[in-house]
Amino acid sequence: MNKKRAVIFVAIAVVTLALDQGSKAWAQGLPVPAGCTAAELAAQHCGGTPVTVVGGFWDWQLEYNTGAAFSGFAHTTWGRVALPILAVLALVAIGFAASRSRPEQRLRRVAFAMIAGGALGNLLDRLRNGWVTDFVHWHAGRHDWPVFNVADVALLVGIVMLLLESAPEHVRNLRGRRARAVS
Repeated sequence: MNKKRAVIFVAIAVVTLALDQGSKAWAQGLPVPAGCTAAELAAQHCGGTPVTVVGGFWDWQLEYNTGAAFSGFAHTTWGRVALPILAVLALVAIGFAASRSRPEQRLRRVAFAMIAGGALGNLLDRLRNGWVTDFVHWHAGRHDWPVFNVADVALLVGIVMLLLESAPEHVRNLRGRRARAVS
């Protein structure tokens, strides 16, 4: 990757990280029940008090997640040790993959940068606090989505962008195989 592409990659990752960390700092001001400490929030002994954004669908609600996505590995020693190590390894792999991308693969590099910024945001939370700050709560009727944050959105959007970017290539490869099989 040339210098210009590397600067753009880093800039996107840093902006993603800044949006994530800024929104998490803002979320620290969300209400929690009286007497509910950070440790109790992290242990899920209490939860943040919902603040309605869109009635019946969207609330701001402070939560601390000690696990991975959707609270996987929460409250386990394995999770506290392995998740930061896995995040660092993933960041190295993402950087390597981005550096190997071709000049015309702009969307791929943007996706990798968003994933890197999101992963770094959650990693910083985990290293600093022992948990990740979540605060966006979507729900509809009886269905509740897990509470999430800006880093999670960046990770998801980056992954979807990678899938969309690679889909035309896979479709062309399938068409080529079918054409060769018919011949």
